[in-house]
Amino acid sequence: MSWKIVERKIGKAGNQKQREKRQREWDKKYDENWMIGYMIEGEFVSQMDALESVYYESYKFHFNENPDDLKELIATAKKLDNPHAKLTGGVDLQVPAIMKYLDRHELKLEGKEVVDIGTFGSRSHKISVRLSPLTIKVIGNPKMTLEKFWQDKKCLAVWEE
Repeated sequence: MSWKIVERKIGKAGNQKQREKRQREWDKKYDENWMIGYMIEGEFVSQMDALESVYYESYKFHFNENPDDLKELIATAKKLDNPHAKLTGGVDLQVPAIMKYLDRHELKLEGKEVVDIGTFGSRSHKISVRLSPLTIKVIGNPKMTLEKFWQDKKCLAVWEE
């Protein structure tokens, strides 16, 4: 029994309506026996598990390698925002990953500004760009950004008995 990849490069999730439509199609085609995830080191990893092992770990690595970015973020921000996710109905991954890092290291935002994480919107700061998933490198792969990994490497798997 294992997960078998049935579709590769399934693309961006889209807004909620688009996601739900695709999920209904997969339910019909695969009898609700599917999961979105990634092939990592030859093994299928669910998207939920990849949030920890890839997304969170990539931000953790970035902050360990770039402590000035962490200091600037803490000093500047009172709140983090992802206006692109709000506007498109997309899933916000970067703000939760950064907030998890702060929580796990018992750090608090001490600034006075709302800081976007990404390059979308009018409140972008220099730190917004540096912490964008379009900029952050995937842990263990300095040639690939988080955004590229998350979109290009996503696949659909079906449980086979």
